Amino acid sequence: MRSFGLAFASWFEKYTFLLIPGSLVLGWLLSDVLLDFVHWIPYLFGYITLVMALGCGIRHLQGVRKRPFAVMLTLFLAHAAAPLLAYGLGSAVFGAHSDYTIGLLLFAIIPLGISSVMWVGSSGGSVPFILAVVVLDTILSPLVVPALMDMFIGDALVTWNASELILDLLTMVVLPTLIGVMLYEGSKGRIKDWSAPVAQPISKLFFMLVVMLNAAAIAPHAAGMKEEMLVVVPVVFTLIVICYLLGYFGSYAMLGPTREMQITFTYASGMRNISLGMVLATTYFSPQASIPVVLGIMFQQPAATFIHALFHRRRTRTVSYPK
Repeated sequence: MRSFGLAFASWFEKYTFLLIPGSLVLGWLLSDVLLDFVHWIPYLFGYITLVMALGCGIRHLQGVRKRPFAVMLTLFLAHAAAPLLAYGLGSAVFGAHSDYTIGLLLFAIIPLGISSVMWVGSSGGSVPFILAVVVLDTILSPLVVPALMDMFIGDALVTWNASELILDLLTMVVLPTLIGVMLYEGSKGRIKDWSAPVAQPISKLFFMLVVMLNAAAIAPHAAGMKEEMLVVVPVVFTLIVICYLLGYFGSYAMLGPTREMQITFTYASGMRNISLGMVLATTYFSPQASIPVVLGIMFQQPAATFIHALFHRRRTRTVSYPK
């Protein structure tokens, strides 16, 4: 059972770039059946967050103090530069107060994605750093997300309820994260390996289910927007590429960044917690605003796969042709 669970989790991570877009399509096709289960999403997401936090302890969080500038630069790129570019791109294409612009902005504002840890590790980046930053960013999300949304387009959000959003983020994100960290500390770091054969596969399945349910939630509204999709899809793809490039070139602000940190910054800036973004989008915003966030799941993982191949090719060349 133990080996099967770990093998399944490994298989899922290997084929995430296919499984997640496939879940999105399946959610659209089974919308009528899945709509009755949309209210499960916050609980599924809470479990996913808890499992993520089981691999992080206080020592990981303390590690960010050794690289304060790198931490601040990561958060600046992800939550200042990226939202500005997203808002500018959306405003130029759809208009400043368009629901699609709101969706693009939300995509850029949501916390860093835990899947970035996997890609950073497999590409040769700094796993302790990215793990600590992801957890820190997740804990800060009840402050960061409402503040930035209100700063950019607060006057356009007629039904905006920042206090309710903060409460939801605290219960869905911060509380499970803190519980996970406490379990890690209480078990002296053993909880992750001990629980992995069961917790990890369930977490992967719940992730797919969250994607399917969110896709089902917007499917009835998106069905009549086929012509608009011809514009929205390329714009979402462009934003994701911009976010990855922002991280790569932004790493040069460290004045001679190591290859390890270039990889880490690239994934940190490019990968968002889209499952959380989908929950927030479908709960607090219009169906049109949800669409860019949901579409982001189609491109984020495939783009990460492509970038991984580029880093691997670059590493192979460096080894083959040493200076």
